[in-house]
Amino acid sequence: MSPKVTVGGSLPDIERCCDWLRCCGGGEPRPRTVWLGHPEKRDQRYPRNVINNQKYNFFTFLPGVLFNQFKYFFNLYFLLLACSQFVPDMRLGALYTYWVPLGFVLAVTIIREAVEEIRCYLRDKEVNSQVYSRLTARGTMKVKSANIQVGDLIIVEKNQRDQRSCFLRTDQLDGETDWKLRLPVACTQRLPTAADLLQIRSYIYAEEPNIDIHNFVGTFTREDSDPPVSESLSIENALWAGTVVASGEASPKVGQPGRAAGELHLSGLLSASRCSLRVNLDMGKIVYSWVIRRDSKIPGTVVRSSTIPEQLGRISYLLTDKTGTLTQNEMVFKRLHLGTVAYGLDSMDEVQSHIFSIYTQQSQDPPAQKGPTLTTKVRRTMSSRVHEAVKAIALCHNVTPVYESNGVTDQAEAEKQYEDSCRVYQASSPDEVALVQWTESVGLTLVGRDQSSMQLRTPGDQILNFTILQIFPFTYESKRMGIIVRDESTGEITFYMKGADVVMAGIVRYNDWLEEECGNMAREGLRVLVVAKKSLAEEQYQDFEARYVQAKLSVHDRSLKVATVIESLEMEMELLCLTGVEDQLQADVRPTLEILRNAGIKVWMLTGDKLETATCTAKNAHLVTRNQDIHVFRLVTNRGEAHLELNAFRRKHDCALVISGDSLEVCLKYYEYEFMELACQCPAVVCCRCAPTQKAQIVRLLQERTGKLTCAVGDGGNDVSMIQESDCGVGVEGKEGKQAALASDFSITQFKHLGRLLMVHGRNSYKRSAALSQFVIHRSLCISTMQAVFSSVFYFASVPLYQGFLIIGVSLGHLLPSSPSPLLTWNGRNKGECDRGGGLRRGAGGRVSSQQRGLRGGHRPLPTWTFSACPGSTIMYGALLLFESEFVHIVAISFTSLILTELLMVALTIQTWHWLMTVAELLSLACYIASLVFLHEFIDVYFIATLSFLWKVSVITLVSCLPLYILKYLRRRFSPPSYSKLTS
Repeated sequence: MSPKVTVGGSLPDIERCCDWLRCCGGGEPRPRTVWLGHPEKRDQRYPRNVINNQKYNFFTFLPGVLFNQFKYFFNLYFLLLACSQFVPDMRLGALYTYWVPLGFVLAVTIIREAVEEIRCYLRDKEVNSQVYSRLTARGTMKVKSANIQVGDLIIVEKNQRDQRSCFLRTDQLDGETDWKLRLPVACTQRLPTAADLLQIRSYIYAEEPNIDIHNFVGTFTREDSDPPVSESLSIENALWAGTVVASGEASPKVGQPGRAAGELHLSGLLSASRCSLRVNLDMGKIVYSWVIRRDSKIPGTVVRSSTIPEQLGRISYLLTDKTGTLTQNEMVFKRLHLGTVAYGLDSMDEVQSHIFSIYTQQSQDPPAQKGPTLTTKVRRTMSSRVHEAVKAIALCHNVTPVYESNGVTDQAEAEKQYEDSCRVYQASSPDEVALVQWTESVGLTLVGRDQSSMQLRTPGDQILNFTILQIFPFTYESKRMGIIVRDESTGEITFYMKGADVVMAGIVRYNDWLEEECGNMAREGLRVLVVAKKSLAEEQYQDFEARYVQAKLSVHDRSLKVATVIESLEMEMELLCLTGVEDQLQADVRPTLEILRNAGIKVWMLTGDKLETATCTAKNAHLVTRNQDIHVFRLVTNRGEAHLELNAFRRKHDCALVISGDSLEVCLKYYEYEFMELACQCPAVVCCRCAPTQKAQIVRLLQERTGKLTCAVGDGGNDVSMIQESDCGVGVEGKEGKQAALASDFSITQFKHLGRLLMVHGRNSYKRSAALSQFVIHRSLCISTMQAVFSSVFYFASVPLYQGFLIIGVSLGHLLPSSPSPLLTWNGRNKGECDRGGGLRRGAGGRVSSQQRGLRGGHRPLPTWTFSACPGSTIMYGALLLFESEFVHIVAISFTSLILTELLMVALTIQTWHWLMTVAELLSLACYIASLVFLHEFIDVYFIATLSFLWKVSVITLVSCLPLYILKYLRRRFSPPSYSKLTS
C-alpha cells in the first residue's frame, strides 16, 4: 500500500470557483501560484472546500420559501386579501377566518421544505465530513474535507501496488466509469520520505480555472535546488474534485394540478375552500411519494422531490442518455477486421491458432512435403498479420493489471508469479479492458505494467519485456491515443496508435477498405477503433523526444505546441486492423420503451457516441421500430446547407430523425422554429455527439416550443444539467456514480423501473390529484350555492351562512380525512389497478394506452360543474321545506347535511374499497361529532340530537345525492369506461 500525496485544494471545483471569484469582486479567474504545504502563503482568496446542494441556508430559508410561494399570482392574491382585513372599512368577518387557513397552508409548506432541506444538508454533511490525512511538520493529522485549504498536502491511501501511480474515476464529472491513470511529479519521488515535502521550497503554477476537465496546464518548480528544477504538469498529474460540470442550480418545480387549482381559484367560486385544496394536494403528494418508495416491484426507488409526483403521469417527451442508461456500459469484443479477412466470435479460435503458431514456431507443413507450399506461405503471412494486430492491441492502451490477494496467495507473490486468478484490469475506458481481455483469450496476456515498462506473456509462457518511452493519452479533441515502446529483446522502437476512423483515416497510408468496413461495423452497433503502427529509428526518436520535452515545458500555448510535435510522427502509418466492441443493453429496455411508446410518449435519445453506434443502439432497443424509416441528417456547417437539408427532411413522413450535435447547433442557430416543428413530429429522435449543455438546451426548447411536460433520465454527471432542466428528472444509480441520482427528482436502480414509475405511479398520482380537486371544487360549489340560496331568502343581504371557525372547519378539519387523495383513492376508472394487498399494478395486459393516461374527469365542461352544485341547492331548499318552523337552526341543518352528503358521495364514487378508505370515512365523521363540543356557539347540540332532526337531515342528504347517482348510473350504462370494456 502506497500513500499518494496530493496538493489539497489546489485544483478546486472549477465552475464553483469561477462563480465565487466573480461574485466576490475578484473579476475574471486568474492563474494561481500555490506553495506546497504552506496555505498561509497563498496570494488569493479561495472558496471553501465544501459541497452544498441545498436551495437555502439558515438565513434565506424562510424568505426563500415565502418568495417561492407568493411569486405565483393566486397565492399573492390571497395574501393581499388577508392583509386587507386589517383595514376596518374593508373587513369582512373575523381576521382568523383569513389568516388561520393561510397560515396552515404556509406551515405545511414550510415543514415540507424544511424536511427536504434537512435531508439535503445531511447528505452534504456526510460528504463534507469525510476524513483525510494532512501532512504537517508534526506528522499526519486528520482533517475533514470541508477544512482542506489550498496548499495543504493530503495523503490519499488506496489498496494498490507501490508503482508510483494511481487511478481515479471521473464518473461524477463526465459520467465515465473508467479508471484514469494519474502520475506523480517525478522530482518529488526522489525524496526519502513524504515528510521531506515540507522541507523543500517548491510551488505549483496553475492556469486560471475553467470548465474544461480534460486538460490542465501547470508547472512544478523547486527553488531550493541548484539550479532550480522545473517540471511540466498536465492532466495526468491532476486529481479533480468530484464535481459536476455546468450543472447549475435546480429551480423549484411545482405540479400541474397545483397550478391549475390556483387558476381555478381566481374565478372567485372557490375562495372559501382554497387552503383546503392546497393542503389536501400537499398531503396527497406525500402519500404518493410514500407509495412509490414502498413499491416492492421497483426496489430502491427514491423520491427526492415530493411536490411533483403527479407530473410523472403527464409526460409527453422522454429524453434519455444511452451509455449506462439504455446500455450496461460493459463492452464485449465482437470483431477483428484485417481488410481481407474478418474474425468474429465464432472464429476466434483461428486467431488463437495463429498466435500459437507464431510463438511456438511449429511448422504447418505436412511431413511428406520437402518444401513450403503456397498454402503454407499464405498461412505464415496471415499469422504474421494477425500477430502484429494482436500485439499492437496488447500494447497500445493504458490498462494496468492489478493483483489482489485471494486469501491463499500473498499479494506480492501473486504479482511476482502473475497469478491469473488474482489479476484485475484497471483502465481509462471499458473498451480498452475488453480489448486486453480479448488478447488474453487468444494467447497474448498483459501480466505487468508500471510507469516505464510493460510485460506480455506468450502462449509458451515466455515473458516479453517492453520499455514505455512515451504515452499520448486519449483526449476528446484528438480522438486517439498513442504509445512508443522499445522491445527489450530486439531493441526495436515502435509507435502504436489507435483511434476513431474520422481522424485515423488521414494518418494511415492510403487504402481502399477502411471507410467501407468502418461503416459496416458501426451499422452492426459496434464501437470501432482503427489500429496502426510505425517503426522508428533511434536517431528519429531522440530528435522527437528533445522537441517533445521542450514543448511540454511551455507555459503559453502548451497544448498546441505538444500537439504539433506529436503530429510530426503521425504520418504514413501502417494500418493494421479494425476492432469492434459492443455495449450490451440493459435488462428489459425493449419492453419498457414499447410501453412508453404505446402510451403516446415520444422518446429522444441524447448521447455522446458516434452516429452509427447511436443509430444501431436505437434499433436494437426498439426505440425505432422495424417498419419506420430513419432519416440521417447529414452534416451541415452553414445556413445554406441547413436550409437544403431541412427541406429534404420536410418531405419525409413518420420518419425517425438521427442528427449530430454539430448539425443540431447549426440548425438551432438559423432555423430554430422550423427544426423544432419538424423534430416534434417525429416518432423518435436520436442526437449523437451531444454535449451536456446541448442536452439541457434540447429539454428547454421542447418545453418552450410544445408547452408539454418533459422527463429526462440519465446516470452520469454529464446528465445532471438535462435532469435539472426537465419537468421531471430521473436519475439511475449505476456504475457512473450517484451524482445524477442525487440531483434528480426521482432516482431508480434500473431503467426498466421507469415504465412502472411513469405508467402506474405517475398515472395514478395524477388521476387521484384530479379526483381530489374535483371533490374540493364540488364542495366549494355546493357551499357557494348554499350561500346564494341563503342570501336570496334575506333579499340578497350580505349575511354569511357560515362564520368564524365553522368555515375553517369545513375547509381544513371535517372533510380533510375524507378527501380521497391523501389516503388511497380508487374511483371508477381506477378499478383493477390495486391488488388485494393494496399494491399497484398495470391495466389489462400490462399495457397502458394514451387514453388511459388522460383524465377526462379532470376537464369537465361547465354544465357538468353547474349540475354538480345541485346538492347545495337541494340541501338549502330541503331545509326550508322540512324545517320551515325551525329555520333558526339553518346553520346546524345545512352544515350537517353538507358533511353527510360529501361523505356519501365519496363512498358512492369508490369502486374498490380499501381499509384506509373505511378508516378515513369514519375518522371524518368522528371529527364532525367531536367538533360539536367546540361549535356550540353555532350549533345547538340538543336540537341535532332529536329524532325529527335525524330523519329530516337523512332525507335531505339522500335526495341531494340522488341526481348525481342517477347520472353516474346512466353514464356507466351507456358510456362505460375503457377498463370495463377490456375486462368484459
